[in-house]
Amino acid sequence: MITKLTHHNKTYTLDLSKPLDISIPIRASKENVNAWYIPEPKIEPVRFGDWVGKVKEGASTNFNNILFNPHGHGTHTECVGHITKEFYSIHQSLTQFFFIAELITITPIAIGEDQVITKQQIEEQLHTNPEALLLRTLPNTDAKCNQQYSNTNWPYLTEDAALFIREQGIQHLLIDLPSVDKEKDGGKLLAHKAFWDYPTNPRKGATITEMIFVADRISDGTYVLNLQIASFENDASPSKPVLYTVEV
Repeated sequence: MITKLTHHNKTYTLDLSKPLDISIPIRASKENVNAWYIPEPKIEPVRFGDWVGKVKEGASTNFNNILFNPHGHGTHTECVGHITKEFYSIHQSLTQFFFIAELITITPIAIGEDQVITKQQIEEQLHTNPEALLLRTLPNTDAKCNQQYSNTNWPYLTEDAALFIREQGIQHLLIDLPSVDKEKDGGKLLAHKAFWDYPTNPRKGATITEMIFVADRISDGTYVLNLQIASFENDASPSKPVLYTVEV
């Protein structure tokens, strides 16, 4: 299905029948991607006495409870409510779902014992004015789909890098790591705060999506992003970002 999208006086042509899914699903398995020191997700049938909500065990339907954490168990999208005393919901914050996006690939650089993504690296590669920015980090392998991230000191954005992204007017930031911030930073959350301009002027409509996976077959460049979330009244939701190749 061919359709057109107009943004800033440019018309983009895209084929909706050719989506590029960049999400990591949630599975009830120890092989599920994991961060923040929590157990794996659980997907289990409801039980009422001898009754089990599973067709294989005599029920008419499969009827499961699901226990997971959006921040630690897969691709998720969060709003400024992730770091505020006040309650902000991703369901209320994200009200549009199609965006012009730019995908760039970066190899984090070593600073001391850390690996970081710097302002200079992003500035050198960002040549457009997108609504959404996707950061793919190298090395990039399928292992990201079941990586156990806890206590690994993953790469992260410097505060200046996050500030630069905000200053470009980018509303939606997507990254293939568990967090834009350092795993153990004493609660500073410098990149989160810089991107959301918190607490000075919180950007209530801006979002951060973490734990995406962009396969190598997807080239850097401009795409249309469809950012799908579940309707949770929570600071974050599991999400399904989908890219579409475009022609201008």
